[in-house]
Amino acid sequence: MCALTELAPDPSGNGRYRGVIDPIWTVGKKLHGGTMVAASAAAATRRLGALAPELAAMFPIAASTDFLGAPDPGEVDYEVRIRKTGRQICLVDVDLVQDGRTLVHSAVTLGHLDDAAPVYAPDSYTDMPAEPPADSIAYAPDNPMGRLVHVAEGASVAIDRRWARFLDGEQGEPRLRVWIRPRAGDEQDPDVSAYFAMMAGDMSPPVPMNLGRFGWAPTVQLTTYLRRRPAPGWLRIIATTHEIGERMFDEDQLVLDSTGAVVAQSRQLALIPLPR
Repeated sequence: MCALTELAPDPSGNGRYRGVIDPIWTVGKKLHGGTMVAASAAAATRRLGALAPELAAMFPIAASTDFLGAPDPGEVDYEVRIRKTGRQICLVDVDLVQDGRTLVHSAVTLGHLDDAAPVYAPDSYTDMPAEPPADSIAYAPDNPMGRLVHVAEGASVAIDRRWARFLDGEQGEPRLRVWIRPRAGDEQDPDVSAYFAMMAGDMSPPVPMNLGRFGWAPTVQLTTYLRRRPAPGWLRIIATTHEIGERMFDEDQLVLDSTGAVVAQSRQLALIPLPR
């Protein structure tokens, strides 16, 4: 994960940065959407801090991302434009560019993370264990999930088998639960772990899989919120939907840390996989 936040500025100083997205940050042959959001947010933070050092403590708290194309793993450029600076909120646009084409556009909102304990939080999701139980399925090279989700080569990932009925050839409610934990070095860096939490907001498989709809479900639009830096340990991801239509579906993903605090949220609109 750390490599995603390692950016080389263009010598011209025009707000362009060069980065590298490793092939492990892919699902199938496609770059993982949450990874591109986190990397773009890191570029926004870097540019804001360079132009306004007094705002360097700000961090991405929201990103609204449109996917214009599917980048390949490897070198990418980030074109960053500051739209607004303020003491509480800053707005930054980031284009992810590869081979001269803008493939991902993110409107990033930066502010101060709410790192204090929450004043109020419902307990409706606390029945999800803080760590993967014995009957969960860890993503590994010798099983279908690990062979498809290469992110598991850079992090520990497991899925709740009781919710993921498609794993047993069955159908069930369109909801999924996933655990993910960064590598030890990334977990010890609070800023890197925060970007990891942004990435985790797009980590669940598409929930229509529980209805027998398999295949690529391209994201049309993804909005991600980062609430606070996560505590060390496993992140818990709960994915649900409000409606699955004939052409599109929505998917919400809630990311909790090991203490049960909400660290990230996302909502996306995606296309239903075509029938096989």
